[in-house]
Amino acid sequence: MAKFNYTAKDEEARLLTGVFEARDTVSVARELKRRNLTIISIIEERGKKSVNLTIAGGRKKVKSIDLVVFSRQLATLIDAGVSLVVGLNILYEQVEDKYLKQVIWSLKSDIEAGNSLSDSFARYPLAFPPIFANMVKAGESSGSLSEVLERIADYMERTENLKRKIKSAMTYPIIVISMSIIIITFLILKVVPAFKGIFATLGGSLPIPTKILIMVSDSGVRFFPIIIGGLIFSYIVFIRYIHTDKGRMQFDQFKLKLPVFGPLMNKVAISRFTSTFAILVKSGVDILEIFDIIGRVSGNMVIEQAAQQIKINLQAGESISTPMEETGRFPPFVSKMIAVGEQTGELEKMLTKISDYYEAQINESLAGLTAMIEPLIISFLGVTVGFIVVAMFLPIFKVTQMMGR
Repeated sequence: MAKFNYTAKDEEARLLTGVFEARDTVSVARELKRRNLTIISIIEERGKKSVNLTIAGGRKKVKSIDLVVFSRQLATLIDAGVSLVVGLNILYEQVEDKYLKQVIWSLKSDIEAGNSLSDSFARYPLAFPPIFANMVKAGESSGSLSEVLERIADYMERTENLKRKIKSAMTYPIIVISMSIIIITFLILKVVPAFKGIFATLGGSLPIPTKILIMVSDSGVRFFPIIIGGLIFSYIVFIRYIHTDKGRMQFDQFKLKLPVFGPLMNKVAISRFTSTFAILVKSGVDILEIFDIIGRVSGNMVIEQAAQQIKINLQAGESISTPMEETGRFPPFVSKMIAVGEQTGELEKMLTKISDYYEAQINESLAGLTAMIEPLIISFLGVTVGFIVVAMFLPIFKVTQMMGR
């Protein structure tokens, strides 16, 4: 028998702590559930050390690459005939991420307590995306759990590769823009004030470009703390606003209307929508549940709202393609390809083709965007820095000309 420290909440949300002597965490969990307590954590005492085995969801997310490895390894173990409990125990010993390690232990305890794997996944929404629980549930029903786990890994790898491409394409422009802002700020706040003192000793009237530059520099130095404070305050207000339903909807609508970037974001959202749709259809997930999931994974609330509208029409007995076209959020190409898939019974195949098409479009758009942004940034930086340099040296040129006369 071992000692276990537990933390739980009662029906009135009061925090309770205590100690149990039991064989394992499963026994403690069963006893706490019998008492109608919501389990937060169970800590097994081992001499002077304790191992925190978090039962409730957790506060951090698991890296996509760790989930891919976890899915593939669990699929391999199940395919080899290893039971879920033994398989999870093996993975528990191999996983390095401490949080995922805790979650795997809790999954093992849940399954030992009689819960299904899909229900156990659903208890950890921060660790496992919704697609995990729904696809695993379908895999459990069809008896193809290992195959479904492999599909999840393939899907997550593809999604992660798309994110990586977007980040890679945007990293260089962001670095260049950041460096440009730092250089221009340094020139205006430090270099120009130094030249201002030199200009004062020269006497005479300054050229108009120099006057403008000094005025901008004086305003920047004088109001710099206010500007920084205002930017920080505005950022905090903005972040809080876009975390509301109304704010997120307006921001997502604004993103889709942006020149150049808007069409790219729309392609990314549609690619995620159709690729997730395809993998869920292939795995046998219920069509209504599919539209609950694919809207969220699209990454855009406008598309999410359109998915919910399509779901309502499906409940009324309509097809997928007609209400999809009526939302006005999907290009005709998408709705027509889906209509063909519905008529021929090859919806999953058509969705995969749509996803592949838009992924290719995204790659082309990213390449073009990078090629276009680079000269624009360099031109802007050249013009701005050039203006500052010319404005600073014009008075010196003027004095040199006067001395030559």
